[in-house]
Amino acid sequence: MREAANRPPGGRSRRRGEPRHRHTCCGRAGRPGAPDPRHARQQRGRTADFPIEYVGVSWNGPRRGAGIRLLGQDGSRGEWTALQPMCAGGADGDPATRVGVLVPAGGAAGYELRVPDGAGDLRATALDTVNGPTVAASSAPATRRIGGVEYVTRAGWGADESLRFKADGSENSPQTYYPAQTLTVHHTAGVNGDPDPAATIRAYYHQHAITNDWGDIGYHFLIDEAGRIYEGRYSGADGLPAHDTTGKMVTAFHAAGYNSGNLGIALLGTFIDQSTAAAARNSLTLLLAALSAVHDFDPQADVTFVNPVNGVKRNVPMISGHRDWLATECPGATLYSELPALRADVAAVFSG
Repeated sequence: MREAANRPPGGRSRRRGEPRHRHTCCGRAGRPGAPDPRHARQQRGRTADFPIEYVGVSWNGPRRGAGIRLLGQDGSRGEWTALQPMCAGGADGDPATRVGVLVPAGGAAGYELRVPDGAGDLRATALDTVNGPTVAASSAPATRRIGGVEYVTRAGWGADESLRFKADGSENSPQTYYPAQTLTVHHTAGVNGDPDPAATIRAYYHQHAITNDWGDIGYHFLIDEAGRIYEGRYSGADGLPAHDTTGKMVTAFHAAGYNSGNLGIALLGTFIDQSTAAAARNSLTLLLAALSAVHDFDPQADVTFVNPVNGVKRNVPMISGHRDWLATECPGATLYSELPALRADVAAVFSG
């Protein structure tokens, strides 16, 4: 993977194993349309010495009013596209205040940004997770199974484990484990019809681990439109994915303030105006049923979640959507409306 970065003065030092750099949270690129220049300021253009496949952008401040324009390899300038952040992730002790977007760039030569007035700590990262150097081959298997359901391991999708570590060799976010209480469904708010899901997951991993400084990808599992399931947050070399050897769940970063004991599954794509692909929906059902069996969950129950770290409580469905926890559009209006049917399908598989 290749990267080139625009980092503010005093930013975090380069991690061991990083090539080059720029910075992000979870969001999506909106439809073409210039952000209102009366309430935005333009940053100078940035280029990279490699084709840019993704641009990650993040800032503190207003959520609306940011935009990006991609620069072509032939010197052309594309249309301004409004950036529409949607998700709220982060560590349990942190407020979900940082705004960010991961934008597919399609091999662009560079980009220009507009950010809203009042935005601070701007970070931008140009990434090539498609054609850049690959991670050294691992002896770990590319696929495994949980409850009979196959998933792609971190080694299988090409996770660079060095991104989890600081420059001094210490782990940025050491694993903590608590009993699982709930299951939460997300969408990544990215593109639909993704031609290279593994490359996109590597980009989200970099965005979450480096740009957001979480130290790892924010979800426990991800699912692409073809129904392939991918292991997310690192949980150790033994035990089930997302769990330790005693069956406790590793804490991730998908629902700020409500992470510990809350397992997050993200579907790649945006599901505001459309449903998930049938293959993805089927894999989500099977994975939720397998996890329900592991933890003896009732997929159709309502529960009171109690964060074991800070004691915060919240009444939610056992299988919830991200918006049940935080003010966000995730997992998209259409997918959220389908959760009752999903719970019923999971219960049927679980009891069958």
